[in-house]
Order: sequence, then structure tokens, then C-alpha cells
Amino acid sequence: MRETRLIMGMPITIDAANPDAVAAAFAWFEEVDARFSPFKPESEVSALNRCEIAPEAVSADMREVLELAEATRIATDGYFDIMRPDGRMDPSGIVKGWAIRKAARLIAAMGLSDYCVEAGGDVQCAGHNDLGAPWRVGIRNPFDETRIVKVLQPGNAGVATSGSYVRGAHIYDPHAPSAALSEIVGLTVVAGDICDADRFATAAFAMGRDGIGFIEATPGLEGYAIDRHGTATMTSGFRRLEAR
Repeated sequence: MRETRLIMGMPITIDAANPDAVAAAFAWFEEVDARFSPFKPESEVSALNRCEIAPEAVSADMREVLELAEATRIATDGYFDIMRPDGRMDPSGIVKGWAIRKAARLIAAMGLSDYCVEAGGDVQCAGHNDLGAPWRVGIRNPFDETRIVKVLQPGNAGVATSGSYVRGAHIYDPHAPSAALSEIVGLTVVAGDICDADRFATAAFAMGRDGIGFIEATPGLEGYAIDRHGTATMTSGFRRLEAR
């Protein structure tokens, strides 16, 4: 069963054999959107930004996300930071991967070993598709979205891409917020966990040309970066993920 819905401002697709698991996963994404959207005045994030909730009174999910965001900020030397230059909090850069991971775990807990959860181009897959073949994930050409530059066969893993070619310049370097990130146009990260792939892809993109080196040096991650000239650089173990 494959179904797509528009939630959190993006298409979310769930591919799993159990309709109840699919429905539960979509219900989870709706809950995440209601709690974490910085664009909804009634969300918990908006209430925090208005100082209407004390930090110690946040929900368990919010506390988990904030702790993960802080751990990521430290691990990336501040290149990942959910605090915007205007002083407001925007956890969008970590919530998507975290929500996908939770949805995948929810599906697995219902007894499924074959599924794929995709939100806004980021994917967590496990097992095989309905044809019995391993899942395949494409990396789009940042200069022509109708073309695929690489097809991966990641196994039970997460794949996340950060870039400026779909949503524009929405990622910035927290150390120099006003400086344009123009050297790298797309950076894909593969990790066993989509949450790790997503958060570290965002941080590495903010690092510019140094980002792929950060991915290379971080255990459990592989990456593929494309610069503004169309030149690709990949980590040492990336080729083993390419579909044959």
C-alpha cells in the first residue's frame, strides 16, 4: 500500500503493506505538524517563542527534540543551530528527520519489516519493496530536477539531502548568517538512521566545501556533494551504496 498526503508543508509518502500502520504513521505526522510548526500560532513551538511556556514545562517530544538539537549543535561546532538570527527558535531542520524516524519505528513496532517512509525527499527504508527487491533511492540533479544523477541501494538506512535548489537559500551558516552559501548546491548523506542523515546533512551543507570532509570524518555517515560547477565529491565508502 502506497499513499501520499500533504502534511508539514510537503508531500509525505508511506509505503507499507498494513493499512493500519500507514494510517498510524500519517496520524503521527499530523501530530508533529501541530506541535512543531513555527508557522502555526497555536503550536508548542510558537508558544515557546512567545515565552508562554516555561522551558521545564515543555512536552516530552519537545524536550527530546531540543536535547537532540543541542547535541547536534555541539557535535557540529555550531554549524547546526535551531536558534535563528532574530532570536526565535525554529526546529524544522531537525524535526523532519526525527519525525520520519519515529514513524518508521511505529511501523516496525506493528510487525512490518518491509516499508519506506519519505518526507520532502528524505527517506527511511527497510527490507524490500512490493516486488521483493531492495529499495532504491535517487539523488536529483540540482541543475535539472527531472534528472537523477545517482541511484542508491542503501539497505536499512536513511537518506537525506540538503540544498538550495528546491526551497531556495533556507540554510545558513550560523557563524556568518548574512553570508550566502553558494559553493555547494546539494549534499546527500546516508546513515543507518534518517534522523542522523538529516541533521548532519543540514550541518554539512552549512559548512560549505568543508562539509563533505566532516561527513567523511564522522563514523556511520557517507555523503555525496555537488558544487555550483557541477563537480561531485563523495566519501570513501559511498560507492558501495550505489545500485548495481
